[in-house]
Amino acid sequence: MVAKDDTTIGFYAAEAATYTSRNQEPNYRHLDIFMKALPSGGRVLELGCGAGQDSQVMLANGFDVTPTDGTEEIAKAAASRLGRPVRVLLFNELDERNSFDGIWANACLLHVPRAELLPIISRIHTALKPGGVFYASFKEGTKEGRDRFDRYYNYPSPEWLRETYNSQSWSSIDITRTTGSGYDNELTSWLHALAKKS
Repeated sequence: MVAKDDTTIGFYAAEAATYTSRNQEPNYRHLDIFMKALPSGGRVLELGCGAGQDSQVMLANGFDVTPTDGTEEIAKAAASRLGRPVRVLLFNELDERNSFDGIWANACLLHVPRAELLPIISRIHTALKPGGVFYASFKEGTKEGRDRFDRYYNYPSPEWLRETYNSQSWSSIDITRTTGSGYDNELTSWLHALAKKS
């Protein structure tokens, strides 16, 4: 399994200062849904925390949050914002078992090559406690490719994503669609997947 896409990681390393200082709003809509599905004070792992804005919201709501990011420069910026260490973690380095009530992966797993997404989801499934909740968002598409910044995206369809998730034992999977943008400021169709471990 490839640990990372060096071109994508290199982009975030080079753009870390700009990327983490753009005052990006937390993903309140889906954070609220996610947090309501968790036990009070539950343990949460955030993958790809970026500037740390979503972890900040969860911490303020009393959750025990472990923020991580795959880019050292971004992890340092998030640690400064949160006032706590942010672990540099690539998705295929996740090796916890039955440890988290929730795993939050906003706009980060979309960089995992399609052939590697199922093994990553399997690691996430293993890291969750029974009944744990997993949120992830993806840019919708029909085939994998790169954007104008040369970042890799898996661009799943709802059907492809559901089929990939269904390879694991989830008691429920809810996939919804919204329209928005990202760092590129381009109009994008986003897929939001919320799954619960059996």
